[in-house]
Amino acid sequence: MARYIDEILQPGERVLYSTNAHWIFYFPAIMAWIVALALFILSRQVTVDWLFLLCLGGAGLVALAALYWTIKGWFHRFTTETDVTNLRVVHKTGFIQRRTFEMALDKVESVDVNQTILGRILNYGDVTINGVGEGRETIRTIASPLAFRSSITTR
Repeated sequence: MARYIDEILQPGERVLYSTNAHWIFYFPAIMAWIVALALFILSRQVTVDWLFLLCLGGAGLVALAALYWTIKGWFHRFTTETDVTNLRVVHKTGFIQRRTFEMALDKVESVDVNQTILGRILNYGDVTINGVGEGRETIRTIASPLAFRSSITTR
């Protein structure tokens, strides 16, 4: 499947910067996989039959939840695109129900970046693009938000 940005580029327009949703979307899945592995290892250590079955069943249920969160995180990252071209900013989310945001670079008034402490350490954050007469759009949890802001503001 082609990228959304490749389908909508105008003649003479070129992509200057691309980013995506940060891998932090996988965090619930990572934690669940760790818990599932710990329960599985614990089930091998116990000698009581009912406790063995409880740990093994718990590991299976947590692994199913972890698989769901892994697929959900992957699908979110797969269906999200954020690009800056020489003419505009483009953000697309969704697969069947698509939501897009586009703003011409000459209509961008300011770009704000919000990062938590963990966001600064892992290099992710929220970027709010304020447009002249076009409102405001916030793009949440993207990778490298400062580089994204710089690609918009430097011309």
